[in-house]
Amino acid sequence: MQLKALKAAFPYTVPILSGFWFLGLTYGIYMNVSGFSFIYPMMMSFTIFGGSLEFVAVSMLLAPYAPLQTLIMTIMIQARHLFYGISMLDIYKGTGWKKWYLIFGMCDETFSINYSAKIPLDVDRGWFMFFVTLLNHLYWFTGATIGGLLGSLISFNTEGLDFVMTAMFVVIFLEQWQKEKTHYTAIIGIAASVVCLLGFGADSFIIPTMLCILVLLTILRQPIEKAGEKA
Repeated sequence: MQLKALKAAFPYTVPILSGFWFLGLTYGIYMNVSGFSFIYPMMMSFTIFGGSLEFVAVSMLLAPYAPLQTLIMTIMIQARHLFYGISMLDIYKGTGWKKWYLIFGMCDETFSINYSAKIPLDVDRGWFMFFVTLLNHLYWFTGATIGGLLGSLISFNTEGLDFVMTAMFVVIFLEQWQKEKTHYTAIIGIAASVVCLLGFGADSFIIPTMLCILVLLTILRQPIEKAGEKA
């Protein structure tokens, strides 16, 4: 039963393999050139398993001790998983002990596969989702670990490597822009970022920006949803 589920799950995760390995390698190298041994990306990729958060965590670890700011930043960056989790409540029912790992290991890509995949009737649904989650987790973990090791073994010019996080968010934004029929949420995000950048400065604008976006999207949710339905 488990082997059949693994064989069914693996093809769905192949596209994730290349992306996670590339970003994982970059993250591991970035951690190393920032002064951390490969143990850090290895353990963080295994226990945190949140790509964008792990990149941000590098600057958090290098910054002065600020637990409250770190907590708020973490919640804001990963808040989308609250909505993922709500939509997966019924899908995760009946999976037994696997449910706990499915909750922990749910990332954007895993959510997309487990939510929309057409699972063969002769394949156990719980084991299928478990292996999708496990494989994606292993891709990121091995990529980050190898990147951390390569960073300490190979000497090369890493100037500009820290820009990978910015590039990653730009790509995510552009993909979201292409998927949306209306762009109200993107425009709100850009406007809030610019206003907060001007008001709070480059070092302190991220958290106010996220709070503004959260408040505005909550207030304007119904008009935005209606506009999307009409489009």
